[in-house]
Amino acid sequence: MEKGNNAGILYKHTNSPVFSTTIFAVIMLLIVAGTILSNMSLESTFFWASPTSEVIQMNRMERKSLAPPKNSTSRYRIAWLRSHLPEFEVFKSTNLSEQFHHRVLRSLDDKCEVRFFMTWFSPAEFFGKRELLAVESVFKSHPQGCLMIVSGSMDSLKGDSILKPLLDLGYKVYTATPDISLLLEDTPAKAWFQEMKSCRRDPGRIPLSQNLSNLARLAILYKYGGVYLDTDFIVTRSFKGLRNSIGAQTVVEGDSKNWTRLNNAVLIFEKEHPLLYHFIEEFASTFDGNKWGHNGPYLVTRVVQRAQETLGNNFTVLPPVAFYPFNWLDIQILFRTPRSSNDSTLLKADLVKLNKGSYGLHLWNKITKKLKIGKGSAIDIIISDHCVVCRGIQR
Repeated sequence: MEKGNNAGILYKHTNSPVFSTTIFAVIMLLIVAGTILSNMSLESTFFWASPTSEVIQMNRMERKSLAPPKNSTSRYRIAWLRSHLPEFEVFKSTNLSEQFHHRVLRSLDDKCEVRFFMTWFSPAEFFGKRELLAVESVFKSHPQGCLMIVSGSMDSLKGDSILKPLLDLGYKVYTATPDISLLLEDTPAKAWFQEMKSCRRDPGRIPLSQNLSNLARLAILYKYGGVYLDTDFIVTRSFKGLRNSIGAQTVVEGDSKNWTRLNNAVLIFEKEHPLLYHFIEEFASTFDGNKWGHNGPYLVTRVVQRAQETLGNNFTVLPPVAFYPFNWLDIQILFRTPRSSNDSTLLKADLVKLNKGSYGLHLWNKITKKLKIGKGSAIDIIISDHCVVCRGIQR
């Protein structure tokens, strides 16, 4: 009975004009509020979702570049290194990195036509199409060659998935996590590395990973011998006949033998070559992390200038056409699609120059990484002729 009374009261209230008006107003308010909230949600998605992703990506790239602020002092940079040390994978020694030596020896045996090395001290997700095309070009000219990518990030499931197209074709491409401390054992740079790892040295304004790559390539060749290539170098011809060679980047005009600067993007040396020892010694004794190229191209230039008199003829300086047929200014033209008959004529001349005496082409990624590879451009043709999977050439 009480239940029926309550129902009656509710029925009466429901039919009241005031109550109906109130209910209607509340319903309309809820609808409006819902619409506002929905629009706010859509606006949040529209205005914030994409920028937030970009910000996250930018923050990740900034963090992974691991470089202190440009205008910081030496004291600040050392403090910065101390606080960021855990983020430097190359400073860590793990069970996996300690197997590096045995993994290299096991992978790069006598069955390799030529032994190649690359280093990659960036996240695996940044190993893009151009880097993969550089890897492909190695095997186009050396089907029985071996390539070891020295990298902690690529020595992973992500790295395996990136290299899978080449692995599926049976090419000998390997990855291995380096132990830099062990790699530098019995070299002049061992003490330098320990000081840097202990945060007693100024890392400089330039990303330390870049300078560690400059050092690692020297130590790798000194310990194992072979060919080192930057990941923005397209191989166009077999390296099989090359021994103990380094390439000139620039020469005195009209005199290909009178070089003025060398480059370390390509190095071919036998195990324990004395010039490599001098390179490592120079790196440790003159390290400066504030000057671009000081520990890389300028370093090999300084050492070879001094060593030519003392080391004699046990190494060769190859002319620019060998590895650097187009300098970092001219290379940009090679990315453009020909628009006229004159452009086509220049394109043919560029390809003749490359095919005549070059072992490959340095793409100067620092300058060209944002350039699109134009369809029918010189770079498009070169890559098409020297790939093995040949997917994703356009960027």
